[in-house]
Amino acid sequence: MHLTLRSACAALALTAAAAASAQQATLNLYSARHYQTDEALYDNFTKATGIKINRIDADDAGILARLKTEGASSPADVILLVDAARLWRAEVDGLFQPVKSKVLDSRIPATLRGKDDGQGSQWYGFSTRARVVVYDKVKVQRSDVDTYQELADPKNKGKLCTRSGSHPYNLSLFGSMVEHLGPEKTEAWLGGLVANMARAPKGGDTDQIRAVASGECGIALTNSYYLARLLRSDKPEDKAAVEKVGIVFPNQNDFGTHVNIAGAGVAKNSKNKEAAVRFLEYLAGDSAQNYFADGNNEWPAVASVKLNNPALRVMGDFKSETVPVAAVGMNQVKVQQMLDRVGYK
Repeated sequence: MHLTLRSACAALALTAAAAASAQQATLNLYSARHYQTDEALYDNFTKATGIKINRIDADDAGILARLKTEGASSPADVILLVDAARLWRAEVDGLFQPVKSKVLDSRIPATLRGKDDGQGSQWYGFSTRARVVVYDKVKVQRSDVDTYQELADPKNKGKLCTRSGSHPYNLSLFGSMVEHLGPEKTEAWLGGLVANMARAPKGGDTDQIRAVASGECGIALTNSYYLARLLRSDKPEDKAAVEKVGIVFPNQNDFGTHVNIAGAGVAKNSKNKEAAVRFLEYLAGDSAQNYFADGNNEWPAVASVKLNNPALRVMGDFKSETVPVAAVGMNQVKVQQMLDRVGYK
């Protein structure tokens, strides 16, 4: 009888262990990254650890809305977002749980981490991209567009092209400008951008670069990695486009160029925190950091990683701004109100 009970208990223990092992073998990743080049990044993690990644893809806003709807029943283990203000929003809404990791703290700069109340950081940044200006090298002088403020100057009337003002990439830039210029001057600046538009905002960042190359616009805002993609392309039309445009990292003589962050944290209700932290530490490793740089033309968050990407090397070093992520996030509601008042679509 005792042997039977012991056998039964042992069987139950093995079943529980197997269930726990099965749970740990799969990591649920809610990701706003939609880059095909990331597939190898995830595959390499699985090969190295045996942990399969089950990915749910959506944009930043869609992921945040889904997490709020799911609440405590959410299966998410890791939340990966591509905008600093959205990382801040997720932090404020309590969607992350703090992480203490010597690996992450030693490799990711404090400026690229979320709030830490002594229990660990809410999230970590793993790559960055700059909000740069591209210009028509024939029709526009570089010195006329070497600050964000000059984009609103009357000398550039009829030359500017952008995507929607309400797109997260622009909202984050505008939120940082509130910190640099103050609310009143920022709203006046946004009004100047509208006055200088060559056409109504539309399309994505690559469309803005092509519009400058085609002569439709004289200047445009774009994230750096979109331009890097064209610089590395073998397509004749892409080569022709990049030959016609110049690139400026604005405000190098004062507050620096606006930089946005792609980052991740462990979901508040993760049932698999150990594997989730392991994934974050993997993203901070040299191989993953090189993949961010080589695969998607982003700057790695780890300063010691050597750049092999020729397009990033061509762009060169630049001074980036140091505005706190929380400030950029908190400014976005007032920025959206400013956009509505000045008619920035």
